[in-house]
Amino acid sequence: MRRILIAEDEERISRFIHKGLRAAGWTPSVVADGITALDHAMSGEFDLMILDLGLPRLDGFTVLQLLRQSRLQLPVIILTARTSVADTIAGLDGGADDYLAKPFRFEELLARIRLRLRDGSPARSEPILRCGSLELDLQSRLALVDAHEVSLSAREFTMTEMFIRNCGQVLSREQLLSHVWGYDFSGASNVVDVYVRYLRQKLGSGRIVTVRGAGYRMVAL
Repeated sequence: MRRILIAEDEERISRFIHKGLRAAGWTPSVVADGITALDHAMSGEFDLMILDLGLPRLDGFTVLQLLRQSRLQLPVIILTARTSVADTIAGLDGGADDYLAKPFRFEELLARIRLRLRDGSPARSEPILRCGSLELDLQSRLALVDAHEVSLSAREFTMTEMFIRNCGQVLSREQLLSHVWGYDFSGASNVVDVYVRYLRQKLGSGRIVTVRGAGYRMVAL
């Protein structure tokens, strides 16, 4: 199982990313300062690092510089509130593999992580997820129900992936909202219910069950 290091000092954001990566099937670890981030990154135990630039004790640029000087080829995605062109160029020129500005959508971060892990290592051992007759091909981004292709939007696909990875388990509306729309989402409060309705129409009405007062659960059909 892939291990991802999250170097982020804002607890709300690190908790959100940690929860989303666990739901996506990875093993995340969180550190909140630059010195600890560098120590963990240099351990060789991680497959990728998500790096905030504004870390205490040692800033993200310095962490990246020291990491690259060590010649350790750990993929690094900078995730930061610094959005200037100068900072973006400095990050990429300094050896970052990608640069994503806050606020961000988790589905975009997830796509960038998958790209970097696929570029730097063999193909994933789990390209297809299954829950009963529902199959999700993560590489081709196809959904199949009883071997018939179903067209899903990007957010529908992301929500379906979260459901299928947690097949049989209850997911709260808050979990689904943060995973699919991001920690900073400020839209309609019923958007999760709307998208569950879309998925029931496309995947089968009985596949996603409402659990009163708790959320939704996908069942194998």
